[in-house]
Amino acid sequence: MNPPSLPALLALTLALAACETPPKAPPSAQKNAQLELKLASGTYRCEQGLRVQVGREVRDRVNTRINLVWNGNSYRLERDFSYSGLPRFEDTSSGLVWIDLPWKGMLLDGKTSKPLANECRAA
Repeated sequence: MNPPSLPALLALTLALAACETPPKAPPSAQKNAQLELKLASGTYRCEQGLRVQVGREVRDRVNTRINLVWNGNSYRLERDFSYSGLPRFEDTSSGLVWIDLPWKGMLLDGKTSKPLANECRAA
């Protein structure tokens, strides 16, 4: 059996590349609108007895940022685009990320993506 020639290998490579699924483009604002859920402000009680204080800033019925108190420190987290459309807030200087789900919230270390406070529910 003869080994395939260089032109045949090149043609095969190009044919396989043409079959590849193109990467998904970032969703546009019309395709993936950000959800505006009616979410509570106040104290959230989390697993392991942790607490997070959340104060929401709403402009024109849009939750644009939150003021968050965690471990005795205050942070201002800005609304950030999320592919799911769920409310996601981030403080780039501290790296904190707060994600709102309809049934709970969670606080993450945005640099490592590790949860700091999970299963947080409004008190």
